Amino acid sequence: MTEFAFDLNNIWFILLGVLLIGYAILDGFDLGVGALHLFAKTDEDRRIMINSIGPVWDGNEVWLITGGGAMFAAFPHVYATVFSGFYLAMMLLLVGLIFRAVSLEFRSKRPMKWWRDTWDIAFSVSSILIPLLMGVALGNIIIGIPVDQTKEYVGGFFNLLNPYALLFGITTVALFVMHGALYISMKTEGNLHEKTKIWARNSSIVFVILYIMTTISTLYIPHMIAPFKQTPILAIFILLSMLTIANISRTIRLSNYKDAFLSSSLSIAILMILVGIGLHPNLVISTLDPAFNLTIYNAASSQKTLGIMLTIALIGMPLVIVYFSVIYRVFRGKVKLDSTSY
Repeated sequence: MTEFAFDLNNIWFILLGVLLIGYAILDGFDLGVGALHLFAKTDEDRRIMINSIGPVWDGNEVWLITGGGAMFAAFPHVYATVFSGFYLAMMLLLVGLIFRAVSLEFRSKRPMKWWRDTWDIAFSVSSILIPLLMGVALGNIIIGIPVDQTKEYVGGFFNLLNPYALLFGITTVALFVMHGALYISMKTEGNLHEKTKIWARNSSIVFVILYIMTTISTLYIPHMIAPFKQTPILAIFILLSMLTIANISRTIRLSNYKDAFLSSSLSIAILMILVGIGLHPNLVISTLDPAFNLTIYNAASSQKTLGIMLTIALIGMPLVIVYFSVIYRVFRGKVKLDSTSY
């Protein structure tokens, strides 16, 4: 991490991080609920789980679209390199997003058990595939990928399936499953609520184990630990990460699922901040030659473009935040099934 300058390039580095954090927190619990979907055995329980995210899941995905759009406009070279280099993975991700949406809408269109079971499987599998692919992609960004002097990815699909990236992908799935379990623990009651308490406890244990493994592995990546050696005060984010994750387990034991969910959300944000600190000012690290790294400067759009985008963001972001605040307030409370439910 170089010395931070408060310029448009760094501002858009931060804003891109904010968009990705927003997506990870909001769609993260959606994906976690989907991953746990098949653990609910009755049709009523599965409908309650779907309806817990029903009013918000499509809005949550907007953060991913906005993040992709922001990357395309602010850092077009990164967009081109990553989306072309990870082409097959991106297509699989797109298939997962499509089937997840279709499953939610089609599941309740027919009463037959085989029909609903088919879409339940598609919903759950796609909800696991999406965070796995995203985690693998982010894991590769962290350790670096083979990018040449023309900003082209020169590896293959199987280069992306390295041990660290796979571990990061599995950890991401575990994090989202825990996040989703905590969310539906807040939204349910009765027998299903008792089940979600078990899911939350077990998934938190699995996540903590994987988190420790991933953290230890990350310590062997020189550029990820260099900023903390250069600027020791940044270690406060490491401490905050450990404290928020520890608080998840503590609040689960106290059956305080609202605080556990808030801690889970905060831990996702801090983990993304740690990734950003380790990468800055790079967006894509080349394993061939550090001179080929894509940074917030050599991969950015013009200053005029970044300035216009910032103006639009300053107008649009407050409106988006207000909209989401209203939606979550309107649909707060426990889920009740009625004639309008999925």
